Amino acid sequence: MSDATERPAVDADAWAEACAEDLEAERARRRERYGTQTGSAAEELRKLVDAVAEKVSSLQNPLFGAATQGAVHQLISQARSAVEPVIERNPQVFDHLAAAGNELLAAYRSAVEGHERRWTRDEPAPRDGRDGRDGGGEGPSEKIDLD
Repeated sequence: MSDATERPAVDADAWAEACAEDLEAERARRRERYGTQTGSAAEELRKLVDAVAEKVSSLQNPLFGAATQGAVHQLISQARSAVEPVIERNPQVFDHLAAAGNELLAAYRSAVEGHERRWTRDEPAPRDGRDGRDGGGEGPSEKIDLD
């Protein structure tokens, strides 16, 4: 190759470093503007484990002996050591699980809102037996004679 067509040696990590710096600057700007935002589901799980561990560690109950408190501390330590590698290897899994939970919650809300609208408008329920009634009667309520 001639000197005119040769490319100068480029630091392979320069682009990655520049992107990381830009991303960190953008995050700092957003934190300054909007305050601290919630993290990913994996980060939130890590915070939850830390908060629970801290709360359990701070409980000083006279009914618990020193051996029991030591066992609790060991259990917390083992739980952390089991959770941390999973979070580190698969942080996207927790994001997907959180999204799936949100979708399930939205579906549940939709179903409940439909029933609430029908109940508040005093509309008759479907008569296909799905609501547990035998399909008889004239509406969603039935007069009962107690005599």
